[in-house]
Amino acid sequence: MMKKFVFTTGLLLCAYALHAQILISLIFGDKLNSDKLEFGLDGGLNWSSIQGLPNSKSLTGFHLGFYFDIKLKNPQWMINTGVIVKSPMGAGDLPVYSLSDASLDSAFSGGSVKRKLRYFNVPVMMKYKFKNNIYVKGGIQLGLRSKAFDEFTNKVIDDKDLEYNLKIKDQFHPLDAGLVGGIGYRLMGGNGMNIGIQYYFGLIDVFIDDLSPNQYNRAFYVAVGIPIGKTPKKTD
Repeated sequence: MMKKFVFTTGLLLCAYALHAQILISLIFGDKLNSDKLEFGLDGGLNWSSIQGLPNSKSLTGFHLGFYFDIKLKNPQWMINTGVIVKSPMGAGDLPVYSLSDASLDSAFSGGSVKRKLRYFNVPVMMKYKFKNNIYVKGGIQLGLRSKAFDEFTNKVIDDKDLEYNLKIKDQFHPLDAGLVGGIGYRLMGGNGMNIGIQYYFGLIDVFIDDLSPNQYNRAFYVAVGIPIGKTPKKTD
């Protein structure tokens, strides 16, 4: 299962990487990749939840973004940052609530709700790579909320899905922040793809209503990262 995921995600990122590399090379040349800086694309699966939201379960999604590894004087230490451009968060299997419309309430009776929050997330971490090419990293992550909606679904005739999206953007804070950490492995003797896991622990109550219990974003990531441009040299 994991091998299939890594292979599929790698192929998808390679397709993005080929187009991105041509465009980025034309604009920036070799400046984005050097002995001190590595640029690449990363993406994969993530499982998100909202702590404090009653009667909810985790939600599976796909994330995609780009990263920078800024190498310090000691080449085993780096600043790892970038932007997770597609970064779904939220929770699933919420109970259906009234939409203040009799026909909609009837149509979705017995169905379920997925709460989908969309962010542009910027992690800033210190990263340490061991000589066996295993790395660990940790730091903070800042998020800018772009969308928020509840997705109502229900099975109708012939098992077709009935769907309705309710925008709830104004109910959630525009900013999010928390702690993030991860571990991974660099393939090909330190010159290939990164394969890793990462966990985000939100510290800001995402829901604006102060009368409700505090609710925090949580997310677990499994990612594949592909460097773009000049292949970085192996460091000991």
